[in-house]
Amino acid sequence: MTVLLDRPLPRAGAVAPDRPAPARPAARDPFLDLLRVFAIALVVLQHWTIPVLSFDGVRLSTGNALATPGVWAVTWISQVMPLVFFAGGAANAISLGRAAHDAPRWLFARLRRLAWPLLPLAAVWIPLPQVLAALGVPEQPLDVGARLTGQLLWFLAVYLIAVVATPWLLGLHRRHGAWVPVVLTAGAALTDLLRFSTGLDALGYLNIVFVWLAVHQLGLRYADGRLSRPWALAAGGFGAAALLVWAGPYPGSMIGLPGAEVSNMAPPTLAMLAVAFGQIGLAVTLRPWLARLPVGRLLAWAGPRVMTAYLWHMPALFAVTGVVVVGLGLDTPAPGGLGWFAGWPLWLGALCLVMWPLLSWFRRFEEPPALPYGEATWRGALTSAALVGGGLLTLTVAGFAPGGAPFLAILAILGGLLITGPRAQS
Repeated sequence: MTVLLDRPLPRAGAVAPDRPAPARPAARDPFLDLLRVFAIALVVLQHWTIPVLSFDGVRLSTGNALATPGVWAVTWISQVMPLVFFAGGAANAISLGRAAHDAPRWLFARLRRLAWPLLPLAAVWIPLPQVLAALGVPEQPLDVGARLTGQLLWFLAVYLIAVVATPWLLGLHRRHGAWVPVVLTAGAALTDLLRFSTGLDALGYLNIVFVWLAVHQLGLRYADGRLSRPWALAAGGFGAAALLVWAGPYPGSMIGLPGAEVSNMAPPTLAMLAVAFGQIGLAVTLRPWLARLPVGRLLAWAGPRVMTAYLWHMPALFAVTGVVVVGLGLDTPAPGGLGWFAGWPLWLGALCLVMWPLLSWFRRFEEPPALPYGEATWRGALTSAALVGGGLLTLTVAGFAPGGAPFLAILAILGGLLITGPRAQS
């Protein structure tokens, strides 16, 4: 996921009033590395912990432990996608600044790093449902696993929008400063107003742009040393979120829950953006303390594996679920009970045993082949981005369920990758 794209990350400038940043920040900023590793680790842990699973011989039922009354408050910290977009914005600003203003070539490199790790995932999951069905695996649980594996790619599809927009967003940031996230926030508020007043929920999907680009824009400000008074951002963000949830129509949970009339994530809402501002303000406020943590060796090991962990942790969950829940008929205990707490270490241990070889096998795909680049043009870069984005969107909607959609999606992604490949020099 890809902050996932940027290693190493230089150190951001010191907090200062609005002014142009140095073109080439030099030192490494472990804070951004820590944010991205923490965020992906929490995503994995949450996805492995919250499912409430049962199988009746035909259907796999999937509940959510965070639907327990009162537990929604946890999601104000555990929903860490804002931190990923924030760190991604900072990393994009830094790396583009070091690219000697050759934005098309920079975008080619970003697209390759974003799309390359998807190829082994597709190579496994396009034939896997047919193979498992032929071996007698029940159809419905298999369909659930195949679709959810693709749905997890929503983040990459949205992040691609932010990557493509970065050169323009950076220009707007340098000309207009804090007005850019202010305008994007206003766009999110207006979108929700129209959505809830008209009942047209589809309007809410405009906030995919307004909400996530506003968060990404804060990353640009951090990289430029302009994210001052983060404690005020934290207090204002969490305070605004509490007010919005109290006044409605926003639910308290920052993840979608079964049976909820409104989700703060799909599509994202103004309440999600408020929590995002709160999280980012809190993280930057704690930055001096976080930067002193003795986690250098951990970050050096985990950094090159975070994309692999994100892409493969759900297949690991489906493998364990297939054996334990579907195969052995052992439903997961009710969340919060004695059985749940007693069984959780065993469940987590089984998942780690499956995940370890997946990390070992597929981490090599985090780094695309070191092929030479030819001439990079905006036409080629945007065409490549459209193909990769179209493929990601198709997989987000259709997953890897049997049919032609996953195959066509991967063909589009491959086409986008080929455009970024080597060319004869003129």
